[in-house]
Amino acid sequence: MKTIGLIGGTSWLSTIDYYRIINQEVNRQLGDLHSAKLLLYSIDFDEFKTLADAGDWRKITEWFAGIAQQLQTAGAEAIVLCAGTLHLIVPELQQLVQIPIIHIADATVSELRSQDIIKTALLGTKFTMEAAFFKDILSQQGIGVLIPDADERQFIHQTIFDELDRGLLLTETKVRYLDIIQNLIEKGAEAVILGCTEIPLLIKPEDCTVPVFDTTLIHAKAAARFALT
Repeated sequence: MKTIGLIGGTSWLSTIDYYRIINQEVNRQLGDLHSAKLLLYSIDFDEFKTLADAGDWRKITEWFAGIAQQLQTAGAEAIVLCAGTLHLIVPELQQLVQIPIIHIADATVSELRSQDIIKTALLGTKFTMEAAFFKDILSQQGIGVLIPDADERQFIHQTIFDELDRGLLLTETKVRYLDIIQNLIEKGAEAVILGCTEIPLLIKPEDCTVPVFDTTLIHAKAAARFALT
């Protein structure tokens, strides 16, 4: 079994889910008392948010490269970034580390293609919804992407940081998210990608009338598959 290095704390709430899902999947495959070989480096999320709000992705990349190198030295054979937004820096980060980074969008595309989805809604932070790093990977595989309107993107972004990252799961926020998803379905979305690893804390598959792709679950299972190959 390979050892996986997790960079978490972004937020710690979803990092818990990564740890749980990877271990559950390894145990499901191997049985008995087997669990995953994991190294976890958990950051102070407030330090990350300060840099992200300032747009200092160069400093974030250097910071996370240092963490990834520490994990590699400790025995990690791949890196998992436990947040969707962080994959914005993967092209630059991969050049600074010698072990593979398991990409959340690559794993998600595989799931979408397995269900023949050709147009999907994408929810996440503004970075995820507006930047190219996630959407381009989908587009390269012939999958169209619909994102919410500007005011809806701002609402989602703000509530991720002000509520979901703090463990606040408010009914009125869930209702607004579901309205946004329904608007995208009416525009042609055949599925919805929960592209922020905190959104699955609020929105569940049974809440929606189209398939829901939980990127935390998908990404963690991809990490488990890598560990077992």
